[in-house]
Amino acid sequence: MSPNLYIQEGALFIADAHDSSERSFFFDFLLHVKNNPPPQLFLMGDMFDLLVGNVRYGMDQYRPYIDLIDAIAERCEVYYFEGNHDFNLAKVFSHVTVVPIERQPLACNLPDGRTCLLLHGDKYGTLLNRCYTKAIRNPTLLSVLNVLDRLFSHAISKKIQNDQRKKNLCKKIEGFATQIQRKLSFYPKTEVIAEGHYHQNVDFTVSSVHYVNFSSFACNQSYFSVQSSPETHFASMQLRSCPSK
Repeated sequence: MSPNLYIQEGALFIADAHDSSERSFFFDFLLHVKNNPPPQLFLMGDMFDLLVGNVRYGMDQYRPYIDLIDAIAERCEVYYFEGNHDFNLAKVFSHVTVVPIERQPLACNLPDGRTCLLLHGDKYGTLLNRCYTKAIRNPTLLSVLNVLDRLFSHAISKKIQNDQRKKNLCKKIEGFATQIQRKLSFYPKTEVIAEGHYHQNVDFTVSSVHYVNFSSFACNQSYFSVQSSPETHFASMQLRSCPSK
């Protein structure tokens, strides 16, 4: 897989904000980025508990976020990697490069020249997971769900969001490195893999590949800045050090 994107030094990465009424730090982050635009911004999926292009409820609920992300995209490059809670977004934004699951992983070059694969992280699951992932993105099914959702006062969307609020997003996965090692055969050959989805905030080398799993912004308000450093490619940063004004 040939790299088709150069990741610039100073680019910002953020994953799994799972924004909701209880977790609204993501908007503060976006305000900071708008006022201090990096060369590139990478939104690595699951930025919201539920944002689907075909479903009106989430679109209306997150309209201020959508407009703010589009405004940022007029100041710097913005790449939105669709996750399992935010997808079918191609027509949602005017200036953002949306990367659907079909185009993930996206092959890139890091500032030091190493090849890197970027993806949300939900692509290479079990057969059941893959079937589910494909089904929930079916436009016809989503259109029907949208009609039913509106007919029943958005009960479906509200149920999904309420269920998300009960989840422990910061749970550590036992044997995570072993789990990733089993998955590596599904990924195209590369030197670095960077993804979200699992919320583990770890990086390690396995089978000669440097694997990075971003932390969930919902857990610790951490995001990452790309560095051309031998110590780390993605330096962790905290929202609390970034005033929004």
